[in-house]
Amino acid sequence: MKPGLPQFVSEDPNLFQRMGLALVAGGLTVLTLPPFSWLIAVPVSFSVLFIVLRNISTSRAFLVGWAFGLGQFGIGISWIAESFYVDAERFGALAIPAVVGLSAGLAIFPASAAMFFAAIMQHRVLHGIKAGLLLATCWMATEWLRGHVLTGFPWNLAAYALVDHAALRQPAAWVGSYGMSFLTVFIGTLPSVLIAVAPKRRLSVFALFSVAVTGLWGGGTLWSSQDVPPTDIALRIVQGNVPQVEKWAPGSRKRTLEKYLSLSVRPGRFDLLLWPETAFPGFLDEDAIARTQISAALPDGRVLLTGAPDRVEGDGATRYFNTVQAYDGSGEILAGYAKHHLVPFGEYVPLKGLLPFERLTEGLGDFTPGPGPRTLAIPGAPLVGVAICYEIIFPGQVVDELLRPDWIFNGTNDAWFGTSIGPEQHLASARMRAVEEGLPVVRAANTGISAIIDASGEIVARLDIGQTGVIDARLPAAHAPTPYARFGDWTSLALICAAWGIAFAVGFTCQRFNRENTRSEEL
Repeated sequence: MKPGLPQFVSEDPNLFQRMGLALVAGGLTVLTLPPFSWLIAVPVSFSVLFIVLRNISTSRAFLVGWAFGLGQFGIGISWIAESFYVDAERFGALAIPAVVGLSAGLAIFPASAAMFFAAIMQHRVLHGIKAGLLLATCWMATEWLRGHVLTGFPWNLAAYALVDHAALRQPAAWVGSYGMSFLTVFIGTLPSVLIAVAPKRRLSVFALFSVAVTGLWGGGTLWSSQDVPPTDIALRIVQGNVPQVEKWAPGSRKRTLEKYLSLSVRPGRFDLLLWPETAFPGFLDEDAIARTQISAALPDGRVLLTGAPDRVEGDGATRYFNTVQAYDGSGEILAGYAKHHLVPFGEYVPLKGLLPFERLTEGLGDFTPGPGPRTLAIPGAPLVGVAICYEIIFPGQVVDELLRPDWIFNGTNDAWFGTSIGPEQHLASARMRAVEEGLPVVRAANTGISAIIDASGEIVARLDIGQTGVIDARLPAAHAPTPYARFGDWTSLALICAAWGIAFAVGFTCQRFNRENTRSEEL
């Protein structure tokens, strides 16, 4: 053993080569996602991962998987640095360390998938398709953990490689994004599985590949065949395009409100007026003058849904909430929703008092989480569920299970991330929630991307990053409740069990076929 090197490194002189290949392959996964959506990068990246994890110990597999995750997240969430430069004087120096640190932490999840894969391969030798299924199973399990551990961060799931491909994204209505990640990774490993297996075993690989692709395409085509005309509800989405550096500047509130009002009163009919997250940079329910101005823009029973901060006094303290509030022409609040899935360090500081950090966002104090998903009933409109900003990235956690809405309003402010790929990735999550739940998703974003997404995940209308304007369109209709909407992530578990069952059945059949052929040749 070379002095100064851990034993597991010296025992594998190719470890750093494996890690280097994994790092590059992880970075390639970003090209599978919007705005690129290069499907060819899926088999390249995950086949490389499969190959570099062959015949490797668990400790080395962890390092190789960690390198893959470092490439995956280091590039995939590099746009987070933009938010630190909004207030560069205070936070600019933390931009690069924050991206590196967060990427290194998130990389633990791919590292764990690789470690579990290697550990099981050591104790039970699995060949061909079963090895590919094992890696896909481990990957899906750790993605699910990433979506739940420490409040969760299910950003850029492997499934989102399919979001720009209409038929391929539809099975999410059956198995959700985690199940789709399982299918994506499994199919992505098949080229390397074909290289690794013996020629006689390739029949079973082709057989299961055919089953997987046929099921993926057929299930997608079946579900996307629902052709439901839009409702009669006319929407107007306002994208004010107010730069983040101006949003909370002293004296800017009046200019911001005037900008939103001038866009809102453009000629044209609407039933619902939609403004983005914190469109009003203040406590709207306490500002009678602002509400009076808004009332003038809401004649004849029209309703506004807008993001606005809120505060509640009680128990000797003030609690702050990030909310969406509904107003009509009377200027009174009709209904409200408080964001329950808050952004760490953006809306609150975890372990406050122990960690020497402060919030990146302006405000008087940390936000308090709301009670959870809620369906709002507002006059003259179908029931609406609300997801504020990054709440939309959580599969199975955006809809009130007791009262299913007819559509989802996603008010957001992606101005923090400039013209980076971050808003495109955020939009991809919203599109997958639409497919999973069978519900249209309507996004109002401060600087973009505002969009109307139908229940099959198709973008009906959009305003791109940096545009100022409105979207006038009818609200798409909801589909019937999907299997995923009914049963949640249990459908992903059922998919895994079915895939393993088919794999063993196909393997047994192919082995029997090969034995019979061998016996015939001997005779």
